[in-house]
Amino acid sequence: MAYIDHFQHADDVVNHLTSIVPTIADSLLKAKYVGFISVVAVTVYEMAIKDIFIEFANKKHKVLGNFTESYFDRINGRIKLVIIKDEYIKRFGIKYKTRFQRKLDERAKSYLQANHRDIVNSYSNLITWRNDFAHKGTVNIMATYEEVVQAYEDGKEVIHCLATCVTR
Repeated sequence: MAYIDHFQHADDVVNHLTSIVPTIADSLLKAKYVGFISVVAVTVYEMAIKDIFIEFANKKHKVLGNFTESYFDRINGRIKLVIIKDEYIKRFGIKYKTRFQRKLDERAKSYLQANHRDIVNSYSNLITWRNDFAHKGTVNIMATYEEVVQAYEDGKEVIHCLATCVTR
């Protein structure tokens, strides 16, 4: 499965809820939907990241592919950028880490100019919102439903950067 196919799961949920959430009067219930969308979004990010690394490793060598698949079976939501750079990419070689940082910086700059949003902040915020909701049961009263959906869309750019930098 291509990594991008995982986004469809969250896209379907977002498309469905986008017609429902604006009609909800209860602000606490709306905040819970923010948490729910953040969980769905980070889940598909995690699956996409796993697929990117596993596909890359399989193209390098079958044994490396088997090891990588086993290793990434246990990441359980550990997809903060610092972890991706310092724990995952670095294991494949410093050149991939450098390439990822360069591509991420370039894409962040062009995206900011075009959309006036920072993809790195959006990605990081989404993970924070997900962790607060999933692990602490905290509902985010600061972010709106629209903001969490936008952060999900922006954060996809980080995943695309990763996919383009770990290629054989």
